[in-house]
Amino acid sequence: MSQEIVDKINKLKAERNAVILVHNYQRPEVQDIGDYVGDSLGLSRQAAATDADVIVFCGVHFMAETAASLCPGKTVLIPDEHAGCPMANMVTPRELQAFKDQYPGAIVVTYVNSTAATKALSDICVTSANAVEVVGKIPADQTVLFVPDRNLGSYVASQLKRDNIVLWQGYCPTHERIMPEHIVAARLAHPGAPVVIHPECRPDVVAMADHVGSTTGILNFCRDSSAREFIIATESGMLYRLEKENPGKAFHPASPILDCPNMKLATLEKVLWCLEDMAPVVTVPEEIAEKARRPIDRMLEMTEN
Repeated sequence: MSQEIVDKINKLKAERNAVILVHNYQRPEVQDIGDYVGDSLGLSRQAAATDADVIVFCGVHFMAETAASLCPGKTVLIPDEHAGCPMANMVTPRELQAFKDQYPGAIVVTYVNSTAATKALSDICVTSANAVEVVGKIPADQTVLFVPDRNLGSYVASQLKRDNIVLWQGYCPTHERIMPEHIVAARLAHPGAPVVIHPECRPDVVAMADHVGSTTGILNFCRDSSAREFIIATESGMLYRLEKENPGKAFHPASPILDCPNMKLATLEKVLWCLEDMAPVVTVPEEIAEKARRPIDRMLEMTEN
């Protein structure tokens, strides 16, 4: 049955001149139909560069909003419109404006895991792959407001040894669930396996890492490492891609409870239905999209390589 659905998806994709962009945390069968599978930075670049008329975004809502902001002439579809992001919802435009008012002259650096309306009030966007690089290019005497992820912001501050990065108190519930005791138990169960941790994890967990990286950084580290086993501290969808691209290596989740329910809402059936119905469509009002594009474009310019 699934092959029949895949065949229908491919036929409709060709008819619609559509491209399917898939985040690393999606279900395995959804990753398998992606034209591009990647992290937020890679997906942003693909959305900005594609010549397709239709973008099917298998991720969460803010990612589809980013694509819609970058591609105003294209139709952006999301297989399940209920695929939200709790972290993105932890700051509203009104709250961010009040935060900015407390720190006049500060630079607002916003994680791409945020709504278009939040991005529209920001100076620069970052992803977990480039946050240290981008913030490192901001003058050291400049106050930075880092929104919404306190854990990624804390990691950036520690790497750059800056004490003028003010953190919004948002977080990813999936990564926040990983505790130091999970890492201790995983090391005991898999002695010698490097612990590879996403910077959305809590600072006390990140401090236990052998390597810290975005999903792409995790992929690269595990590919290049001579180790045969790894402990992975990020959303469970990463394990499928790691295993697929590294035959002969074993990957162990740092905790048994690392599913993001929102990232698992897209299914093959929903991808097919959204191409059949050309819905749900994700749109961003042009006045917000225009403002949201600026910090995204600035990020892409600052990380061209």
